[in-house]
Formats: sequence, C-alpha cells, structure tokens
Amino acid sequence: MPSNAYVAHAPGYVDNEGPKIVTSRFGDPESYRLSNFENAGGYNALRAVLNMDPADVHGQVRDAVLLGRGGAGFPAGVKWGFMPPVWPRYLVVNGDESEPGTYKDRLLMERDPHQLIEGSLITCFALGLNTCFLYVRGEMALAQERIAQALNDAYEAGYVGRNIMGTDVSIDVVLTWGAGAYIVGEETALIESLEGNRGMPRLKPPFFPAAKGLYMKPTIVNNVETLANVPWIVINGAEAYKQFGSERSPGTRMLAISGHVKRPGVYEVEQGVVTFRELFYGDNYCQGIRDDNDLKMFIPGGGSAPWFFPEQLDLPLEASEVGAAGSMLGSGALVVMDETTDAVKACLRVVRFFARESCGKCTPCREGTTWEEKILQRINDGYGRMEDIDLLRSIGDQISPGPYPTAAFEEQGLTAVPFPPRQTTICPLGPSSVAPITSAIRRFRHEFEAKCAPGATNGEVHDAEVAEHDAEVTEEVSA
Repeated sequence: MPSNAYVAHAPGYVDNEGPKIVTSRFGDPESYRLSNFENAGGYNALRAVLNMDPADVHGQVRDAVLLGRGGAGFPAGVKWGFMPPVWPRYLVVNGDESEPGTYKDRLLMERDPHQLIEGSLITCFALGLNTCFLYVRGEMALAQERIAQALNDAYEAGYVGRNIMGTDVSIDVVLTWGAGAYIVGEETALIESLEGNRGMPRLKPPFFPAAKGLYMKPTIVNNVETLANVPWIVINGAEAYKQFGSERSPGTRMLAISGHVKRPGVYEVEQGVVTFRELFYGDNYCQGIRDDNDLKMFIPGGGSAPWFFPEQLDLPLEASEVGAAGSMLGSGALVVMDETTDAVKACLRVVRFFARESCGKCTPCREGTTWEEKILQRINDGYGRMEDIDLLRSIGDQISPGPYPTAAFEEQGLTAVPFPPRQTTICPLGPSSVAPITSAIRRFRHEFEAKCAPGATNGEVHDAEVAEHDAEVTEEVSA
C-alpha cells in the first residue's frame, strides 16, 4: 500500500496513491540490486521479446503512444520509425538531466538502474541495434556507480553482451558521463560530447539524429524515463498502458515539484487527467502552498518554460492544452512561487542560469543572454532605468522573434500566445532565457518599474551614479 509519505532511501520521492509504472520498486531499499530486480519480475520483458518479431515490439510501443519524457513529448514509437535501413546505427540514452528543477531521472538511475537497462535492451532489439550508449550527467556520481554495477551484474548474468540468454541476439551497453554542461541535454550536443568534442548543438537539418547522429550514423536519442516505461508496456500491453492517463497523453509520468509548497518532491502522476490545482493543493500531492500563502506564479515545465499564474491552475497535465495556454510541460519539473516572491529576482535567477550555460556557438544567445543578465542585475541593484524594461524585451525579441509564448492575462485583455517560440539560434537555450523575462514583465511590470524608480532600492540613485555604473558594466563586457 502507498505510504503517501517521503521514502527515506529515495530522497525526495513521495509514495503517493495512484498507478505505479516506473516507480513500482521504489519501496524496496535495495531495488537497484540484480537479485531484487529479478525477484520483482525484472528482465521477464526482455525474455519475452527475444521470442517475438522486432516489428511487433516496435508496434506495441507505437500503439501505446509512449510520449517522450525528456521535454519535447514526441511519441517514442513514431520517433523509432524515422531510422533508415542503414547499419551500424545506435541508441543513445539521455541521462544528462539538467533542466532547473528536475530530479526524476536521477532517482530512476539511482533506484532502478536495471529497469533502464532492460528498457534500453528491448529498444535495441526492436530496432535491430547492437550498441547502446548510456550518457549520465557528470555530477550524478551515485547514479553512475549504480548503473556501472548494474551493467557488470547484467553482463555476468547474460542479459547484456553476446548471445543474450542463449539466443543469437548480441547487444552491448556502454556507460559514459559528461562534464556537467546543461547544453548537453540537447540531443545533438550530447552526441557531440559522446564523440569527444565540446558539447555544442548541430544544425537541424541536416543533422537530425535519426538520419545523421552518432558517428554520422542513424541514432535514436531517448530519455531515461521514456525507456523505463518500455518493459511495463511489453509485459502488460499497449491497451493496459492506455487505461491510465488521457487519450492524447496515456500512462503516467514522474514530476519533480519544488518551491513554495508544503510537500515538495517527486511524484508519479497520471498524465492528462490530474490538474495543477490537484498537484499543488491535493492531499495526495503537495498539500498546499507554504504558510497558506497565495500562489503568485509557477513554472510548469522547468526553467525554460514560460510562467503560469493562478488562472491556469485548472489546466490538466496535457501537453496540447498547456501548449495552447502559452507554456509547456517540458521535462517534468514544476517550480512554485508564492505571494512573497520578488518577480524581478526570480527572473534574474533563471536568466543568470541560461547566461552561464550558453555554449557560445550562436551570437544571439551568447551575447543576448549576457546582456539580459547584466540589465536585470542592475535593475535589481537599483541602478535601472525605465527604458531598461523595454530594452530587455527588445533583446529577447532578437533572440526569439515575437510574439513570445505567454499565458493569458484577462485583466489587461491579453490573450495567450501558444508554445513553442521562434528562434534565431540552433537550439532552444537562447529562447529559454526569454521565457522568464516575457512572463515577468507582462504580468509584474509594476515590480520592475518600482525597482527602476529613483531611490527605490539603494537610497537616492542619481543620474551620474547610473551613468558611472553603466560605464563600468560596458568596460567589463568589452574586456
């Protein structure tokens, strides 16, 4: 029975009530061990598919409408079908979880690494691949250790390697890890890193990984949680999987909810049917806003998602509805902010992250995110000018030509601008920095204006001091 409480050996995980597809073994303190995994039915799905036609396995995943859990939400079975009949070809598992607010994949890798390995092996079998690369974020030392031990045990037991379980199927799984760069979460940058290069995104087209990926060969890149669903689908079937969630978003997904809620944590939640209001206020989830304060805003899909507000609380966890309302579900990270939050500081904190993590390949991102941070910092420090507010919007428009996706604001007669944004960069990092700026200024412009007013923050700020500050910043950037 679910405890509806934190699980001590899985830090941050809440064993809430509801269907459990990828976290069903989290209650076991030693779920990461091969013997425990086998006793809970582990590798039975792999054993079953080895007697099936690979096309039938692929078809089962496609029929289940397994949506990607890495951010884009694209159906995995459809994505698998993009690979041309060219060999060798590869599977790359994206375990570089680095979106601000995310924590779910880390838990999956630490608590149930064999589930991920089994899902990866089944995917390789379905697509006729004999090599899988498992890429883990550099800072996740425990996840790396758990996966490394799990791979050693799986090789020894005959689940991985040559002639798996006495068949003529041979699949190798290679573990590697990065240096902690956010940009490597983007699939082409991850591939660059795997090849030993600096992690920087490739142009698409022509470098769509399914056509020209790792070593310029067809490559499927899937998220950790996506592949962790595959064994359950194989054992229980596509129709059983679609009994959970909504018609357009079947199954469950893991969500990491942080910020100003009474019980932050990682939850496994049915897609498409649970609303944001239930997540934040329900007894089965976060149990309300801290100190019973009012909700001010929340980020529904990690730091790169446009912000939502109380008016969007009754939206379900449905990608199409959230997208039409002006944001995205992204990588399954929600950040909640209550009425005590300073919107300018919150905006600065998120923008600073993207400015620091820009790889520098694209000029609009390299230069634009830096100036966004500088301007936001001077506004927050009390040196801002009223025109800085529109200057921020102008810089954002050069990174991501507007109108930028935002939520509706009925008080001012503003309608929602649907997601996704347009971009002048190779990858979405640059446009991601525009999300907090557009969201905060559109909704809380008065907070920006208050900080730009003379004497608002640091006492009386004179024009000469502002000019001197601007000159120092310009000299620093130029250097």
